[in-house]
Amino acid sequence: MKKSKLTPGVIFDWDGVVVDSSGAHRRSWEVLAEKRNLLLPENYFKLGFGKCNEEIIPRILRWSHLPEEIKEISDAKEEIFRKIISEEGIDPLPGVRRLLEDLKLRKIPCAIASASCRKNIDLALEITDLKTYFSGIISEECTLARKPMPDVFLQASVKLERSPSEIVIFEDSLAGIEAGITGGFKVVAVATTNPADLLRRTRAHCVVDSLTKVSVGLIDVLLRER
Repeated sequence: MKKSKLTPGVIFDWDGVVVDSSGAHRRSWEVLAEKRNLLLPENYFKLGFGKCNEEIIPRILRWSHLPEEIKEISDAKEEIFRKIISEEGIDPLPGVRRLLEDLKLRKIPCAIASASCRKNIDLALEITDLKTYFSGIISEECTLARKPMPDVFLQASVKLERSPSEIVIFEDSLAGIEAGITGGFKVVAVATTNPADLLRRTRAHCVVDSLTKVSVGLIDVLLRER
């Protein structure tokens, strides 16, 4: 892998870090459940944070254990999600656009590494006008090993042409934080979907309430630490 001696790299998880998508995701599950007369278990949405549909559908919702049926349900849910954000829009989370602009000015390359499907990410990037800030996107279609395995982040590091020791990850899920640490990255935990007190009990190198608390200087400081 080619290493840059000029600037570090940054990897962002997507849902709950870059975009405020939780409301649209919750509603898409509710719409699908109503259409198909399926039950949604209590607390299902919180239990599904950071997990892919292939895990949520059989293990949390218990709607099916058949691979082909799980895929069909997942595709239908994501189609509903895209319809919702197409009609109602989707917003970057506080501090995101300013941080991305600062990183761009410093010529620090950024990538997305997410369990979301590529169609969802591409549509949201178009709606939010954030596409030009990212050098690469690793989505659910790109890797077989899910978080907490580090594969998605390692693949994103290849896009950035940096080693893990040269990259800071921004992540909100417990599985994603563990994946970043396991992969040898510096990890900033963002308390958007999990409380800060819980995130401080993880191995994250830093915990922030939102990206409004993050500067390029923080990235430099974290990467100097060994």
